[in-house]
Amino acid sequence: MSIVVKVYRGNVVDLTHIGHIAVVDYMGNILYYYGNPYRVTFARSSAKPIQVIPVIESGAADEYGIEDKEIALFCASHSGEQFHVNSVRSILSKAGLDEEYLKCGTHMPIAEYAAKELRDKGLSPKSVHCNCSGKHAGMLITAKYLNEDLDTYYLLNHPVQKRIKKVLSQICDYEEEKIEEAIDGCGVPVHAMPLYKFAQGFARLSKPEVFDKNREKVVRRIIKSMTSYPEMVAGTDRICTDLMRLCGDRLFAKAGAGAYYAIGIRDRGIGLTFKIEDGNSKVLTAVMLETLRQLNIINEAELKKLEKYYIIKNKNHKGEVVGEVKVEFELIKNE
Repeated sequence: MSIVVKVYRGNVVDLTHIGHIAVVDYMGNILYYYGNPYRVTFARSSAKPIQVIPVIESGAADEYGIEDKEIALFCASHSGEQFHVNSVRSILSKAGLDEEYLKCGTHMPIAEYAAKELRDKGLSPKSVHCNCSGKHAGMLITAKYLNEDLDTYYLLNHPVQKRIKKVLSQICDYEEEKIEEAIDGCGVPVHAMPLYKFAQGFARLSKPEVFDKNREKVVRRIIKSMTSYPEMVAGTDRICTDLMRLCGDRLFAKAGAGAYYAIGIRDRGIGLTFKIEDGNSKVLTAVMLETLRQLNIINEAELKKLEKYYIIKNKNHKGEVVGEVKVEFELIKNE
């Protein structure tokens, strides 16, 4: 079993978490791994930086004057903070749309303070508070620009979704017919492929010159947007935001539901993907940071600044420390 984390209660191992890691170059060569780098699983929201490519390539982003911070929001699983909500509304307004067109469903803001503000006012969340509303706004403005049906943009066979699947295949160098599809939490198709192939996709994003000139320009804009406006990609006290705010000069990162994570190492043509089998996103952050440490991509001083995501204590209901969560794995070099 590929145990990546052990949870201690006292001095006894109480729980274990199984995980998989793939470190891959832009040619698809597995450089390092742990567990099963061929594990087929859904990339979930980690796919958003790729899903936004058709929004820009279609011409919709330029037609509606979309700014770089809004491009970052297309890539986001945002926290539902007011600046996120305002930006989603701004994007839709530029295309002559409003939030009633969103088909992403609703949930309370991820940011607890934003959720509390709604509860204190006796308000219910709206679609704009959904963490995927930025992605959906990008899909909607593309459909609007290309004169496609707006009511069904989220369905599997809509041209918007077909373009996304094709681009995922191209970016990850993986046959389109092999990509497994299901429905994500926000109602749109979600795509599954081997971990190492999605890592290759992020490796290729990190080396945009592998694409033709037009796509190279688009990819550079997406990565620049994410790393220039990391608060749009996630939000306050979120790992994607804090990691890119600290290390955005050398990497870009995107979390996905179900304890999935993807990172591109900028200008080095290296991509990393992670999956924790039981879906525990809290231990995922520690595994991801430990991997960056082992690869010498992040230094000890930076790791210290991200300590709340790396050092996890096992506490009881009174807040007393009763054990610790230890990351215990060593990457295997693929000879």
